[in-house]
Amino acid sequence: MSQDGAASGTTEETTRRYYESADVDAFYDAVWGGDDIHTGIYAHPEEPIADASRRTVDRLADRLVDRLGPGRSVLDLGSGYGGTARHLAARFGCTVVALNLSEAQNVRHRRTNAERGLDGHIDVVTGSFHDIPYGDGRFDAVCSLEAFCHSDDRERVLREAARVLKPGGVLSFTDLMAAEDAPDRTLRPVVSRLGVDALATPAFYLRELTRLGLDHADFEDHSDQLPVHYDRLTEETGRREAELRGVISSDYVDHLLGNLPLWAAAARSRQLRWGIFSGRRSA
Repeated sequence: MSQDGAASGTTEETTRRYYESADVDAFYDAVWGGDDIHTGIYAHPEEPIADASRRTVDRLADRLVDRLGPGRSVLDLGSGYGGTARHLAARFGCTVVALNLSEAQNVRHRRTNAERGLDGHIDVVTGSFHDIPYGDGRFDAVCSLEAFCHSDDRERVLREAARVLKPGGVLSFTDLMAAEDAPDRTLRPVVSRLGVDALATPAFYLRELTRLGLDHADFEDHSDQLPVHYDRLTEETGRREAELRGVISSDYVDHLLGNLPLWAAAARSRQLRWGIFSGRRSA
């Protein structure tokens, strides 16, 4: 992972272009539900992807729960379409700052917040988690769902996240990762769409959380959900191929049909890891 700010800028531009693509937007809306766009925790293998994805948000919120509620402030890094921010604001009454690179996603996020009467609780900010535009000790909690995998400087992302936590504040996040023994070259064709050369590992994140002085650094391993999730995505995309070709370019549908099985195969062979991390800033 690079320490070069220029390299981070290049990766951010790749990520921004990816998420502002009309094809990507239409795919997430049609197959994922357009609200929560991350890996789900499934009650059964046929569960709707959107329901499983929302369960992930609930499990992450369990890690933050003593720092949530009226008068509390939460920072959501890489907030996407805003599903996590809306859920936390509606369920707990906290205020949420949703920081996200893509202004196209942010426009949709703000519109949905207004439609659901939550715009007074959520401030959607266009910006980078490599340089969080807030002072030290600003937030009671910081969260993120599968955004750090897009970074080529994850040490910097975690340092920034820890910096803006209040004393006693909690950082909790999920991310797509490589198994400790998975060679980068093996996973490169799988992760190519993310615009990075390699994924982090659970050991890396736990080591960094500890190095940053966060107490009770923990990883709740849900790697067993990855095969279910990518099988569901592959099945749903294949089942709705004709419909998708009506709203997404044929080239992108072809890419999905080729790339999603690679993710499913890597998950089944346990080359990928996924779960929920947390750590608390010392009071």
